[in-house]
Amino acid sequence: MNHPHSLGLRTFRAVVLAGAALAVSAPQAFCFSLDDLNPFAKKKYEMKLDPVVSADRLYNEGLIKIDHHDYEAAVKQFAALQKQYPFSEWARKGLVMEVYSNYLNQSYVDASTAADRYISLYPNSDDVAYVNYLAGQAMYGDMPDVQRDQDRVVKALKYYQTVVDKYPKSKYAADAHLKIDICRDQLAGHELDIGRYYLKRANYAAAINRFHDVLAKYQNTREVEEAQERLTEAYLAMGITQEAETAAAVLGANYPNSQWYKDAFERLQSSGLSPHEHTDSWISKTFKKVGLS
Repeated sequence: MNHPHSLGLRTFRAVVLAGAALAVSAPQAFCFSLDDLNPFAKKKYEMKLDPVVSADRLYNEGLIKIDHHDYEAAVKQFAALQKQYPFSEWARKGLVMEVYSNYLNQSYVDASTAADRYISLYPNSDDVAYVNYLAGQAMYGDMPDVQRDQDRVVKALKYYQTVVDKYPKSKYAADAHLKIDICRDQLAGHELDIGRYYLKRANYAAAINRFHDVLAKYQNTREVEEAQERLTEAYLAMGITQEAETAAAVLGANYPNSQWYKDAFERLQSSGLSPHEHTDSWISKTFKKVGLS
């Protein structure tokens, strides 16, 4: 009779031998190398170095892409130039061309952003007048109609005004002057449009505030005539006759042949009134201040 302890020993030996046989018969099943377990193994994280390209080659390749009208690729080329050669003259030139390429690509916001970066980094460079002008052109090129937000028009005006104020002898100043007038007309038209909106809804105080802004901020724009006629209309509706008479009188003094003056005159006549300037009116004081009366 076998002893229970001896039986257990024989069983244990059989299990061990069977396991050894399995390991010998299938060695590939559980075979790992150190690289298989190492997450930083060389074969998994092989470093690749970009080939060194000279700065002038990067710049000239960007110019070639512009010639081929591939403006998006040109932007990337000039951005790569700045990345590979930071703090160099090539980086400065590349940033100018990035502004220009974005402008040609009609990526107007990107052009403005790149221009702001250039102005911040190189405020005293020879190209800063050009960059301001180009940024103005970018915002001007995306000018919305008067019913929409005028943020880009405001930015364009800022860039153009910088050219006129700081670089009056630059070759960009004359066109910047012209664009300033157009931007101011646009902003005055926006205020006038909102004023008309309030006027139609009998919100006379809000309407007057908008017409006031046209007179106070955007003198010498074509919207001034209508703004004064609308003031006549709004003040008459509120029963403030002195301001209505003054608005019409100042309008007639400056634009006697205007259709808007004829309309204002008829409005007053229909109420038994006539144009008359009251010198204590804010309208009279505003126009004396800017020299239009």
